Amino acid sequence: MRRLTISLSLFVLQLSWCMAQPWTMTQCMQYAVKHNHQVKQAALELENYKTNQTSAIGKFLPAVEANIGAQYNFGRAIDPETNGYTDVNTYYNGYSLNMSLPVFDGFGRLHALKAAKASVLMGHQALRQQQDMTALNVLQAFANAAYYDGLVRMADERVQETTLLLKQTRLLEEVGRKSAADVAQVVSQQAEADYELTRQQNLLASALLELKKEMAFPLSEELSVKSEESDYGGRTVDSIQQQGPVPTVLGDNPELLTAHYQMQVSKQEWQQARASLYPSLSLSAGLSTTYYHTLHVPSASSFSNQFKNNMGEYIGATLSIPLFNRLQTLSSIRRAKNNYRIACESYEQKHMELEKLLREAWLDWQGYKKQTIQMEKKVEADSMAYRLTRRQFEEGLSTAIDLHTTSAQLLNSRATLLQCRLMAIVKEQLVRYYKGEQIWTE
Repeated sequence: MRRLTISLSLFVLQLSWCMAQPWTMTQCMQYAVKHNHQVKQAALELENYKTNQTSAIGKFLPAVEANIGAQYNFGRAIDPETNGYTDVNTYYNGYSLNMSLPVFDGFGRLHALKAAKASVLMGHQALRQQQDMTALNVLQAFANAAYYDGLVRMADERVQETTLLLKQTRLLEEVGRKSAADVAQVVSQQAEADYELTRQQNLLASALLELKKEMAFPLSEELSVKSEESDYGGRTVDSIQQQGPVPTVLGDNPELLTAHYQMQVSKQEWQQARASLYPSLSLSAGLSTTYYHTLHVPSASSFSNQFKNNMGEYIGATLSIPLFNRLQTLSSIRRAKNNYRIACESYEQKHMELEKLLREAWLDWQGYKKQTIQMEKKVEADSMAYRLTRRQFEEGLSTAIDLHTTSAQLLNSRATLLQCRLMAIVKEQLVRYYKGEQIWTE
């Protein structure tokens, strides 16, 4: 009992430690794919497609049924021994075993099986598409949360800098090197930094709430993100490399494959509807027996004897030729053919849309990579300008307004750089998704 208590305590401590650690982008995506409700619904729909396939296979097997019936007759009835009318009370018991096997139905069952197989493949791609879309939604929500988390850290750094600057300015005022106006301006900057920190903290809380929703994460639990690096596929926000010309091949994109298999399903359903024009042939066989007894009268024959003597067998074949059913078959065929044409048009439209989105995502990705390089240079220049301005302010060569201007410019540059880095990662994963690559790991 003591060992069990210790094990449970260690498990709770380990779980608490994991919850307290910052989550990487990959961890958030993996959690969301496993717990998202729409992903679970897609998995259940796939199970339904597999069940339909099993049902389609079963239609090739013979159907066997057994029947047992019991009947009490009171009053006037037909005597099964003499086929004459009688007015005595009787008990009748019947047993039968029947089997039927469709031999030919215009290949309708075969097309139904092919449609079911295509539906299973479509279900796999629909599940993968939902998983990828969930991962992409979490990716965007994570990028927003990481962005605001970075802004909170920058705002906190600015609060610390303005606090230290205020102390220095007051000391310089005491020795006569700064005026009361300079102190007032630094106090105003500190208040502005405190306000900005509070605002960014509120925005971060909203972004984390949205991330929890996309992940299907408990809203009451604490969640923090690791914004220094994405930890996605070995990449970080700093590892942005140039990647060849504009891609044009979509590959195994799940959306395109889903539309393709939907087209195959519609085609097989069309062929299945055309099978109704052909005649159908089926075989049947069976056996039956009965037991008859007049109530309150000793039976002349026992149950076993009647069961054996009344046994009968049959075998038969049925040929059904469709002649006229008020144009219902032709209407079904025409409707199925139109559905197939609609699926073909949807496939072509989806192919064009995805290729357009792929090119747009690639252009955005290249643009954010170039902006990242430019903003890195700008941040470096703004940092040098801020350090020089602060040095001049301490020496009395610049005002607090100049210091505030350069500080705000540096903060804005750093925020823009962080945004460019995160958006480059988001656009890169969009390119991979449209190309049909795996964007999340198991």
